[in-house]
Amino acid sequence: MSLKIVVLAKQVPDTRNVGPDAMTPEGTVNRAALPAVFNPEDLNALEQALRLKEQFPGSTISVLTMGLPKSAEVIREALYRGADQGYVVTDRPLGGADTLATSYTLSQAIKKIGDYDIILGGRQAIDGDTAQVGPQIAEKLGLTQVTYAEEILSLDPEKKKIVVKRHIDGGVETVEAPLPLVVTVNGSAAPCRPRNAKRLMKYKNATIAAERTPEQAEALAPVLEKKPYLNITQWGAADIDADPAQIGKAGSPTNVKAVQNIVFKAKESRTMTGSDDEIDTLIQELLNEKIIG
Repeated sequence: MSLKIVVLAKQVPDTRNVGPDAMTPEGTVNRAALPAVFNPEDLNALEQALRLKEQFPGSTISVLTMGLPKSAEVIREALYRGADQGYVVTDRPLGGADTLATSYTLSQAIKKIGDYDIILGGRQAIDGDTAQVGPQIAEKLGLTQVTYAEEILSLDPEKKKIVVKRHIDGGVETVEAPLPLVVTVNGSAAPCRPRNAKRLMKYKNATIAAERTPEQAEALAPVLEKKPYLNITQWGAADIDADPAQIGKAGSPTNVKAVQNIVFKAKESRTMTGSDDEIDTLIQELLNEKIIG
C-alpha cells in the first residue's frame, strides 16, 4: 500500500553570516541580503520521507515551501534526492510573516494539495528556532502531531497507525499515533542522503514561473509540454484561498526588534595546571566578580 507524503521545507538565511544589513527598516529579516541554505532539520525530515517511500512502493513525496521565488532551490534539492514534486508559495502579501501567519499559509496550501497520509517537517528552522510552525499546522488541520521525532520505527497504512521514536529531554520515548498526522523531526535523526546524479541531470532545469524571464518562458513552453516535470508548481495567496488578514505582516502579531551578530572574544586568558588550589581560587574570583553565583 502506498503513501501520500508531504514534506515541509524552508530556505533559511545562513545564520553563520549575519551582517549589518540582516534586518529591514520594518524589523523583518532581510532574506534577500543573506546567503540562503536548506534548513538542516528539514533535510532530516526529507530523509525519513524517502525511507518511507522505499518501504512502501508507489508512495509519492510532495515538498512544500513558502518564501521568495529563489526558495524554489530547496524544491530542486529535494527532487535531486528523491522527491516527486514540489510546490512554492510565493507572493508579496506573504512577506514579513511570523510563525502564526506562516503556519496558516502552509496549512492552506496543504488543503489545496489535498490527499496526504503524513506531513513531515524539521523540528524548527535555524532563522527562528521557535519549533512552532509544525505544531501550529497540525492544530489548524485538526491532526495528531508527534514532535521531536528521531526515527519512524514502523507504519501500517491499513491500520492507519505509526510508531515513532522521540528524542526528548531526559531520554527517549516511543509513541504510537493514528494517520494522518504531522511529524516534526530532530536534527539528531538520520542525515539526508546526497543528491542522485541522474536526478540532478533530470531536474537541474526545473523552475517556477517567477524564476523565468518572458523570453525564457516563451523558449521553455515547448520543452515543458514534453517535460512537464520541469515546471515546479507556483501558488500565490489567492491560489490557496488565503485570508489577507491572516497572512504576511498583517497576520503576524510578532515583531522582531533587531538581529545582532554577537562574537565572543576573550579579553584575557590564563593557563592553569588543574590543581585544586588554582581551581578554588578561580571559582572564588568568579564569585566575587558575580560572573557565577
